[in-house]
Amino acid sequence: MTDTTRPSATAGVPFPAVLVANRGEIACRVIRTLNRLGIRSIAVFSDADRDAPHVRLADAAVRIGPAPARDSYLSVAAIVDAARRSGAAAVHPGYGFLSENAALAEACEAAGIVFVGPGVHALEVMGDKISAKNEVARSGVPTIPGIAEPGLTDDELIAAAERVGYPVLVKPSAGGGGKGMQAVHDPAALPEALRAARRVAASAFGDDTLFLERLVSSPRHIEVQVLADRHGAVVHLGERECSLQRRHQKVVEEAPSPLLDAETRARIGEAACRVAAGVGYTGAGTVEFLVSAERPGEFFFMEMNTRLQVEHPVTELVTGVDLVEWQLRVAAGEPLGFGQEDVRFVGHAVEARVYAENPEREFLPGDGTVIALREPSGDGVRVDSGLVTGTRVVTDYDPMLAKVIAWAPDRAGALARLDRALADTSVLGVVNNIAWLRELLADDDVLAGTMDTTLIDRRFSEQSSIPASTAELVTAALLAHREREASTPPGVGALWGAPSGWRIGSPRAVRYDLDGTTVDLIDDRVTVRRADGAVSEHRARITLHAGGAGEPESVVLDLDGVVTRFDTAREGATVWLASAGRSRALRLRSPAERVAADLAARERGEVAAHPEVRSPMPGTVVAVPVVSGAPVAAGDTVAVVEAMKMEHRLVAPIAGTVTVSVAPGDLVKLDQLVAVVDVPPLSDQAATATTSESDPPTPAGATEPTRSATSSRGEPAAAGIVTTTDRNLP
Repeated sequence: MTDTTRPSATAGVPFPAVLVANRGEIACRVIRTLNRLGIRSIAVFSDADRDAPHVRLADAAVRIGPAPARDSYLSVAAIVDAARRSGAAAVHPGYGFLSENAALAEACEAAGIVFVGPGVHALEVMGDKISAKNEVARSGVPTIPGIAEPGLTDDELIAAAERVGYPVLVKPSAGGGGKGMQAVHDPAALPEALRAARRVAASAFGDDTLFLERLVSSPRHIEVQVLADRHGAVVHLGERECSLQRRHQKVVEEAPSPLLDAETRARIGEAACRVAAGVGYTGAGTVEFLVSAERPGEFFFMEMNTRLQVEHPVTELVTGVDLVEWQLRVAAGEPLGFGQEDVRFVGHAVEARVYAENPEREFLPGDGTVIALREPSGDGVRVDSGLVTGTRVVTDYDPMLAKVIAWAPDRAGALARLDRALADTSVLGVVNNIAWLRELLADDDVLAGTMDTTLIDRRFSEQSSIPASTAELVTAALLAHREREASTPPGVGALWGAPSGWRIGSPRAVRYDLDGTTVDLIDDRVTVRRADGAVSEHRARITLHAGGAGEPESVVLDLDGVVTRFDTAREGATVWLASAGRSRALRLRSPAERVAADLAARERGEVAAHPEVRSPMPGTVVAVPVVSGAPVAAGDTVAVVEAMKMEHRLVAPIAGTVTVSVAPGDLVKLDQLVAVVDVPPLSDQAATATTSESDPPTPAGATEPTRSATSSRGEPAAAGIVTTTDRNLP
């Protein structure tokens, strides 16, 4: 939907050319405002993003380095050099990467280039959570009880935790977005939590300084958007509710908060303005507070994000203010020209983040190529996306693909409109969380507005694998059947080559194998035989409708009189289907592959768990806490792999002697062998007793399922579950 700016901005172009030092959906978002204002937009790209949508959308683009972020998007020298070479008058950092980096602001100033963000002092004070907390406390804004001193050792933090009182929250002093944060309820778990937090903080921010806060019960995460110019004016644009988080990573945000009343809204907004004014803040920023659901009139300062937020669209939709435009105008020295009394709030807006992650596999990030895409539209619907057909999703960067946002006159209407928009979204070729988002939005507490930051982790963190539905299996088989029919050449002998099942006498079924489930077709009769032995018979037919450029083909399935619409696309032997927000990849196995899989299953026999530990995603090995030849127990960590700003523990599926085949710094591919656990002979009998007989065989030539992460059905394995530490965007 189109933004209308309210209050109105002054006329004129703030800068002739602006370089956007970011990628993906945020770069596209900033570039769209630049284009609307008539400002020349300059993109930057790594080798992985040469053909990315933000590069195509900009007026010009500059290469800044190879795929790893540290060598491209996190390189201050590369960004400033690109701005110089392209003739940019200003640099907009977006969010994430270098958006809160004082070194970039200083380098831009030295080069005579405007940094679209606050001054160095505000970046330095608010960029360190310890100094920020102490600064805010002096201004009289309440802060969370805890200990915030620079240079604390692990021993000092452990001792301080006893004084603060459990449960405690371990937080890195640098950075934000929940990266490295660890909730600790038991003193025995604190040492490991400190080590993990330091490792993540050092990797993400280059600073492993930590501090502690009391963990607030039933916490609500409320943040306030502020705007400040260089002439002393500071206003707030209301609050956003960001309590729906998974392991401290925001998932769904809305404005305004359903928790606050008018009096508290005014007080928290005034406190946010006081925080901004205290550090001489300029531009757009967000002051984050923690509010107890049990005492909604009481709030505590958490941190200030000195940049644009991922969730800024909900504020734009309820205020009509284009925050990117005002960032540019403030950076150019223009006054706001309006006061707090001029800010009006209309309706309600809710945003959902679409990630390349699999909720059924511990939310592991995925990669791939978008082979077909359908994004929603209509009244009250906005999509901030970095996707087009052909977009490569890589694990070098954050897994967020897009944001779907809905506005309506009231909260119930906004939630319903967002749910419909997600149902109309299809991203084929890359695993995603869209169906999970719809389940979350349907939760009773979410609908009632009574959620807190622990709701997702309590109710939605463990998702069981959902097997392919009969409708999905039949649709995939019928599509493959139609494709074979269309590819059969006409002429003599065509009858024998066509997949008709024709025989002298009664016809024989044409069989399709989809990930171990077979679908037999004779005319419109369908028989589905699942790997667990279940058999069902149906009548089915499909109707195809071509999609637009880059859009999926639409398939209407009539299965026993029940009609279902799917979006579909083909990628080699894999059929992708999407319906009502849920996407599914079904692989067609050849007869030779099925025979080979059956033989491999017989040779493997029954074992307690597969002795191999494989990486469930492509990424980088960041830690190997064991050495080859050492004994391990089931559940011991054998390696930690980082992918898309998330850490994943790979654990031993069984007890035995480990042999490790990777080292810290190694790049691993999906399903690459990381370690092998040799089982002592005496444990064979006990191991066999725990075997799951229902695991289907693995296709020859396909990758053996990672037993340390999931069973072959995609369900968490009891002894080998992979745990994750989020390191995503704020």
